[in-house]
Amino acid sequence: QVQLVESGGGLVQAGGPLRLSCVVSGRTFSYYAMGWFRQAPGKEREFAAAISRSGSTTYYSDSLKGRFTISRDNAKNTVYLRLNSLKPDDTAVYYCAAAEAGLLNNVVVRSKGYAYWGQGTQVLVSS
Repeated sequence: QVQLVESGGGLVQAGGPLRLSCVVSGRTFSYYAMGWFRQAPGKEREFAAAISRSGSTTYYSDSLKGRFTISRDNAKNTVYLRLNSLKPDDTAVYYCAAAEAGLLNNVVVRSKGYAYWGQGTQVLVSS
């Protein structure tokens, strides 16, 4: 059973940074390409960022590129999402997800490509 547990959310002032973490257990972490999604109140879940199994390839939503950075530490079974220059519109529940992507350098963008999801961590950005 694969489990994903996010942490690091909270209340932050606009302009501030935040780093989210997601620890994966149950199977070898390096088997999975990882992604972050978010869901704002009243809106559909949207893709934020993805990273390949090896960590060498990353991909971002166009609207978030330049402010968010995804990374992973395979030795710690952890994927991170660094959020910079936060805006009130970034308020959302952030979810990490794991996908069984065969190739080391592939990223997965569509939510349907992810088999496992965490419970989410709330980020609240005050103006």
